[in-house]
Amino acid sequence: MPFDLTGRRALVTGAGHGIGASVALGLAKAGADVVVHYGRSAEAAERVVAEINTMGRKAMSLAADVTDAGDVTRLVDESVAFLGGLDIVVANAGHLVGRVPVAEMSEEHFHSVIDVNLFSVFRTCRAALPHLKEAGSSGRFVLMASQAAHDGGGPGAAAYAAAKAGVIGFAKGLAKEVGGTGVTVNALAPGYIGGTTFHGTFTSPEAQRGIVEKLPIGRGGTVEDVAGAAVYLASDEAGYITGATLDIGGGVWPR
Repeated sequence: MPFDLTGRRALVTGAGHGIGASVALGLAKAGADVVVHYGRSAEAAERVVAEINTMGRKAMSLAADVTDAGDVTRLVDESVAFLGGLDIVVANAGHLVGRVPVAEMSEEHFHSVIDVNLFSVFRTCRAALPHLKEAGSSGRFVLMASQAAHDGGGPGAAAYAAAKAGVIGFAKGLAKEVGGTGVTVNALAPGYIGGTTFHGTFTSPEAQRGIVEKLPIGRGGTVEDVAGAAVYLASDEAGYITGATLDIGGGVWPR
């Protein structure tokens, strides 16, 4: 059966491009109205909004710095004002920042990676929590982790792997805290997802081909693969799933 999110109100962070944009579009296709958050990609975010509008759904783009608690609070407040409430939050914003071996890593680099990938999730969830509690059994947090949380990631990604492992632990802890309200909290852990700025910036074409060759499913992942999982976790059909991590890795078993 198709998942029906008609009438649901969603905020997706880091939704100007890549996985976040695909998640925002997927939620809208299922019937949700969506706020498209972006950091720097204003034009790309507006294109996502325009596409959502063609589906007959409400949408707007909002800029915010997810490493700033006050800005995140403003983002949530303005999203609620536009949507009339909030049912679904997909905390997708994140960044590898750079590939740096631990032996060469400064404390500043480690802190910056943790800040944008883990603290940002905490800030977003904390600000949105009262609104999702009000939504009750339709309240859904979907947090973006990574296969790196299981296997340590690629070269120079130890800080990123640590942050994403923290997202998984945070999802489990928050799920216990809000379980009695009907709100669910789950994480997604994508493996190799092709055609993204992430791999375009940090992974060479040769390395990408090598990754795909080893995937049991025989192909690389797509942003739509991740979006489909997010839509499922946001739906009523996933109402008994909380504190879980859904691995989207093409058959690469978490190590």
